[in-house]
Amino acid sequence: MALSKRFWQAGHPPRYVAVLKPSSPTFRHSSPLSLRLVEEMLLERGIVVSYETIRRWGKKFGSAYARHLRRKPPRPNDIWHLDEVVISIAGKKHWLWRAVDQDGYVLDEIVQCRRNTKAAKHLLTRLMKKQGMAPNRIITDKLASYGAARRQVMPGVEHRSHKGLTNRAENSHLPLRKRERMLQGFRSAGGLQRFTSVFSAVRNLFVPPRSRRSALVTHLCRLQAMTAWKAAAGVLA
Repeated sequence: MALSKRFWQAGHPPRYVAVLKPSSPTFRHSSPLSLRLVEEMLLERGIVVSYETIRRWGKKFGSAYARHLRRKPPRPNDIWHLDEVVISIAGKKHWLWRAVDQDGYVLDEIVQCRRNTKAAKHLLTRLMKKQGMAPNRIITDKLASYGAARRQVMPGVEHRSHKGLTNRAENSHLPLRKRERMLQGFRSAGGLQRFTSVFSAVRNLFVPPRSRRSALVTHLCRLQAMTAWKAAAGVLA
């Protein structure tokens, strides 16, 4: 089946698109595949669609699907691991500030052009608003901005600052780094922010925390994740 330009000119896509749309963002965000590889995978399934159409689907529908995914409820004994990573966009340095919990679940991330106390405070304030409660402890590297921001936003929360304790947050950057290389970099800070918001939400759903679990349990978790994704996309039978 082939998709023509009429799809984008008309407001009512064909019926099969309702099933195809959720699959494309899933392939793109849950695994390190380029748009052209996703195009080839869909072609093997008898679906002729260009990589540009897949990119448009991800941009148009990805954020809406991610907002409908069920978030992990916060707990009073949560531990927040905070870290920042530099990403070069058009020759200019930007910083992706990220927070993950003790299970590796991405809580939030924000792209900023500064690496100072104001930027760290922005991350903590946004986290408090989104989570609705303070954590039991936060763990960061030696960047002094975290301590200054913590004293302003959550003075009663324990803060541990040590380079060796931030491995969980630093490891959470690796999937995005792989995608950055696959996409040959990001073109704008806004594009990076939109991508990471969907990318992390999908990975939180499809990539369970590492633990000693059997292959059967892993398969069941993936089936549950696919069911939740289809429900968020509105294509459940």
